[in-house]
Parts: sequence; structure tokens; C-alpha cells
Amino acid sequence: MHVLDVLKERGFLAQITFEEELYKQLEQEPTVFYVGMDPTAASLHFGHFIPILAM
Repeated sequence: MHVLDVLKERGFLAQITFEEELYKQLEQEPTVFYVGMDPTAASLHFGHFIPILAM
């Protein structure tokens, strides 16, 4: 099963722009992404946890 299919199944993705191209990109080479947050910040909340789950 493709990673995008898993993320859709878990409800992390509602819609994807250029979905077919993204599937191809993820199959061809490793893809790097960045999730920036300060784990010590007082404003940190559960919503920040969602991108971590997707990693």
C-alpha cells in the first residue's frame, strides 16, 4: 500500500493538489519535508501532533 493511501485511510488527507504527480514523486526518490515547531512553547497543542503522526 502506498503511503498516500495510508494517510488517506487514516483521515490525514482530505484532498491533494496534483495527486498523480505526487504519487510519482514519492515512488521515484526519497522526499524530504520539514515540520517546524518549538516543543517547549506554551502555545504547543495537540494539533501540532498531527504532522508528527504523518511522518
